[in-house]
Amino acid sequence: MHLNHHYNKNLRDFARELRTNTQSKAEKYIWKAILSRKQTGHKFLRQRPIDNFIVDFFSPSLKLIIEIDGNSHLNKGSYDRYRQNMLESFGYKLVRFNEGDVLNNISDVIDQVYHIIHCLETSHLPCPPRGGSV
Repeated sequence: MHLNHHYNKNLRDFARELRTNTQSKAEKYIWKAILSRKQTGHKFLRQRPIDNFIVDFFSPSLKLIIEIDGNSHLNKGSYDRYRQNMLESFGYKLVRFNEGDVLNNISDVIDQVYHIIHCLETSHLPCPPRGGSV
């Protein structure tokens, strides 16, 4: 196991800038609704540098990455697949939620996050999706 979870200190300042100045409304919303303050029973980090990527949310204990896809992802399909494959090659589980779902159906997103966490905690992999893209 890679003890620092492939942390890239060279991206630390850029990640801090993203975290403080450019988080989307959906990212702020899901952070407050479920991911901050260990509400899930697990610590999540925002805008975490992993290898050459900065992920939206990362739980080291679960090895879970949560990404919120907004309009900027519409034309990035091949890059997003490459990025996801690289992160999964490190042993991480990556889950994507659409920005609109986070803003308009947060209770469904919260249910899905808890479902995914339960599957990861009980080692029921692959975890069957309940509506989100896994």
